[in-house]
Amino acid sequence: MSRKIIFAVALVGISFAPPALAQDSDTETVAVAGQVAPLCILGTPSQSSVNLGQLIDVSGTRVGRLTVIANRTVSMPQSFCNYANSAIRVDATALTGSNTSTPPAGFARAVNFGATVSGWATTNAAATTAATAAGASPTATATGGTQPTPKLGDVTLTLASFSVPSDALLVAGNYSGQVVITLGPAPGNGL
Repeated sequence: MSRKIIFAVALVGISFAPPALAQDSDTETVAVAGQVAPLCILGTPSQSSVNLGQLIDVSGTRVGRLTVIANRTVSMPQSFCNYANSAIRVDATALTGSNTSTPPAGFARAVNFGATVSGWATTNAAATTAATAAGASPTATATGGTQPTPKLGDVTLTLASFSVPSDALLVAGNYSGQVVITLGPAPGNGL
């Protein structure tokens, strides 16, 4: 009878682990940041100067006195503020004569007017000059309502209601005034 001897080999304490795999991906995060400066821009005025021409009537019942002057408008398209709570301010300076001497009784060297800036907030910025016959105190200032959100839109300046103190005769000479429009933070909302 033949004997078969079976040898059993016990492998104790030996384990077969799979080989370590190489890491095939990794993730890192890089932060990207920036900022946007608060900015307001008024569009280029449709007219940089408004010439009213001859200010007096040269004949008729009002000869020498302020003639009727039609309203004038200047548009500033594509005006914008990129932040909330902005407003428009208008500073209007009456037209005063180049002759700075005190005018004699019955004469004036000032033409007053109203300047209204519309199209920004629900309340317009409207200032009316009130210079004296001698041209003193020629500037008036007003700020319109607050625009609560960033805005892009057209702004319009209207010049109207031209008048002379006491409807006096105007002294001869060249007359000049100005309107300054400022678009920026609403009062009390400085940036």
